[in-house]
Amino acid sequence: MKKNQSYRPRFLILFIALLCLAGLGMPKAVWAGEKITIAAAADLSFAMNEIVALFKKQHPKAQVQVIYGSSGKFFTQIQQGAPYDLYFSADIAYPRELKAKGFGGSEVSTYAFGRIVLWSAHPGPKLAKLSKLSLKALSDPAIRKIAIANPKHAPYGKRAEEALKAAGVWDTVKTKLIYGENVAQTAQFVQSGNAEVGIIALSLALSPPLLKQGSYVLIPEVLHQKLEQGYILTARAAQNPLAKSFSTFMQGKSSEKIMGRYGFVLPAK
Repeated sequence: MKKNQSYRPRFLILFIALLCLAGLGMPKAVWAGEKITIAAAADLSFAMNEIVALFKKQHPKAQVQVIYGSSGKFFTQIQQGAPYDLYFSADIAYPRELKAKGFGGSEVSTYAFGRIVLWSAHPGPKLAKLSKLSLKALSDPAIRKIAIANPKHAPYGKRAEEALKAAGVWDTVKTKLIYGENVAQTAQFVQSGNAEVGIIALSLALSPPLLKQGSYVLIPEVLHQKLEQGYILTARAAQNPLAKSFSTFMQGKSSEKIMGRYGFVLPAK
């Protein structure tokens, strides 16, 4: 009887140890495959939310977290070890550089071309005047504050700066500028009344909240460099099947339809 009693604890300890070893021996993809974290440029917020919701209908067990922000800041964070599995940048140059530096787990893919617009949340004489004129209308003293994303790390801010310079109004309006951390915060500045007008992404101007609240004027693309936007799987997600599935889904017809509805110009196939 004593033999049996001493045998059982030993057997249980051995059994638990074997389970632990089996778990440690499982491929990382099995553990990571049910969850992904996506770093996405702020202009994608409305379109990406719809795409993720559609993706999760097909993958009900999948956990997909999306963090929106500045493409430039995500670029820095990934190099510092931030736990992102996919990176969607408003400027394809950032993921290309990550790939070149060894931080990528896939090839870089173009997912869209973005457009910038003048947007105001306050209909009235100012907006009516603005809609009839070009960027030069921003020189009007009646327009006291203009919001753009920070050109230092936000691609939409950089394109806004290029457009203002190309239109010949940069020197006149630069003292009126207030800077958002990203293009979504830029829109918020205009929504809150902290600026009369902002240069934001067309995708945000076409979102239900902003479309109801204000109006926009498309800025000619000849005034700035193209906003080619790209994404990449990070090195940590190179073997993550869920990350690969989402990458494939992003290039499918359902996702492209959503992107087109938000004003993104899709790459030729």
